Amino acid sequence: MYFRNLSVAALLLSATGVCAAGNFVVPTTTLTAQTTNNTSAANSFARQTNGNAGPGRVSKVDVRSLLYSGANTKIYAHLMLWFGQSNHMNVGYSSMDKAQIHRQITDMISRGIDGVFIDWYGPNNSIDQATQLVMAEAETHRGFTFAIMVDKGAIQWDSCNGCTPQQALIAQLQYVERTYFSSPAYMTMQGRPVVSNFDIDLSYTIDWKAVNDALSTQPAFIFQNSTGFSHVLSQGSYSWVMPTTTDYGMSYLTTFYNTGKPLASEQTVGATYKGFNDSLAAWGAGRIMGQQCGQTWLHTFSKINNLYNSGNQLPALQLVTWNDYEEGSEIESGIDNCLTISAMVSGTALKWSVKGSINTVDHYVAYISTDGQHLMPLADASVGTSSLNLCSYAIPKGNYVLYVQAVGKPSIVNQISGPVKFTSACGAGPSALAFGSTPSSLMIPLAGSGQVSVTATPQSAAFNSAIALSCSCLPQGLSCSFAPASITPGNRSAKSVLTIYEGSIASMNQSMNSPNVSGLLGLGMIGFALIGIARRKRIFPVLGVCGLAAMIVGSACGGNTQSSGVSNYTVTVHGISDSIQLSTNITVVLQ
Repeated sequence: MYFRNLSVAALLLSATGVCAAGNFVVPTTTLTAQTTNNTSAANSFARQTNGNAGPGRVSKVDVRSLLYSGANTKIYAHLMLWFGQSNHMNVGYSSMDKAQIHRQITDMISRGIDGVFIDWYGPNNSIDQATQLVMAEAETHRGFTFAIMVDKGAIQWDSCNGCTPQQALIAQLQYVERTYFSSPAYMTMQGRPVVSNFDIDLSYTIDWKAVNDALSTQPAFIFQNSTGFSHVLSQGSYSWVMPTTTDYGMSYLTTFYNTGKPLASEQTVGATYKGFNDSLAAWGAGRIMGQQCGQTWLHTFSKINNLYNSGNQLPALQLVTWNDYEEGSEIESGIDNCLTISAMVSGTALKWSVKGSINTVDHYVAYISTDGQHLMPLADASVGTSSLNLCSYAIPKGNYVLYVQAVGKPSIVNQISGPVKFTSACGAGPSALAFGSTPSSLMIPLAGSGQVSVTATPQSAAFNSAIALSCSCLPQGLSCSFAPASITPGNRSAKSVLTIYEGSIASMNQSMNSPNVSGLLGLGMIGFALIGIARRKRIFPVLGVCGLAAMIVGSACGGNTQSSGVSNYTVTVHGISDSIQLSTNITVVLQ
């Protein structure tokens, strides 16, 4: 069984109360936060019959995790900027709203998206004004880029008076060159600004060489479909969702990737999508590609992974689409996996079960609460796990409420169970062991050290679990070490020698200390989490956390008094095992 550790936030927040209050549950989130909208979709947007999910809690797991190991593929979203216009669906926001553009780009970045292709309809209209808002916002996020995809509608609806389609395209690209190419956030390929188009060649006859010659800066033209690779001036091609296919576009994608793979000098821009449904669009033609409860989304990634790897990379990927609500391909509000999760407590085990496709789940998070509303992450669990031993977390006796959340794979909605009541009475209580130090006070000279014996003695039955030792509430300048760092009483007393160092000796002995020295101050709950990590060989990411936690703990610890140049401190010694949490205090006098 594999469990991830408590979140960094939970560890740090827990640290602040270790010495002062010793509270186990330190909330870092709420039930409301875990069940309400965390996307740039409008809160007022309602679930639609074309398969668009209503706003909710969407997985922010990096979308790159759906690609093959070691992928360095650039990931772009296809962005529509026409919302808020009377001739488009009301989705609860306007693309002309600067704050909405900020929400969209920060949401994209939070999901691992590197930039956007903008479906552009020519200059001097609301879509162009919104594009300029995207440019300004992208420039504030290092590494986030944008590129123009000239839609065929730009020629149809925004042409210069009396212009031929080719003249119109030239005028529009000259405007793009003046307005966008110079932006530091504009997408480039080998130093050339990237320009794509949507269906222009299907609707018009264009001399692309003449178009290119009319520009001062020659773009890298990206065309579409498999034939786009052999297009005149082509620097690559992109794939798209094909709703009229009977195999969810899989054969189309296979042909596209196999055409692009041998062409090292051209950019292959793959496509992933959740499905398609234009039944609510004013121009709808009854084209529907089912979402299959998230399976279509996952299958389009699997198609890439079957053909590419770390040694043969897919250069770029376009998510089709970020927010085409009218054609039912948007992922902004999340992808519904049609999954439910239920939980229960059986004895000391938290158990859960899932109805639906488990392959849409990335991992589980168990939460604990004292009031059912303010939550602390207790543990992360991998897919394939369905229970958690609550007593392995030394939860103090009392009444709690538990939840289990199924965190979806990237951009898939998260699902959370109903509340589960739990009354903790785990394992051996502290009364099963006597835990103390001899002597209970210690006098240390400046730049000196002192030792006490820490002893754990079973009171009735044998205690055969290892008890890891740590100390907290150490003031600045003191550090500690244990020899040995853990003890197992069995049928009799077990002893460890605790050495506390002051000043220069502390720094000299730093490299020789056990894992319980000053680098791991303020353990308490953190100590427990760290011990769990050590068992699972995941100690390294947490060491820095504990060091920071030590500083936080210092502000929570009390007991310092001073008189006649003598300082008295109360240092707490912790003993942690799978089923018990012990502590004892030592008075340290500094002369």
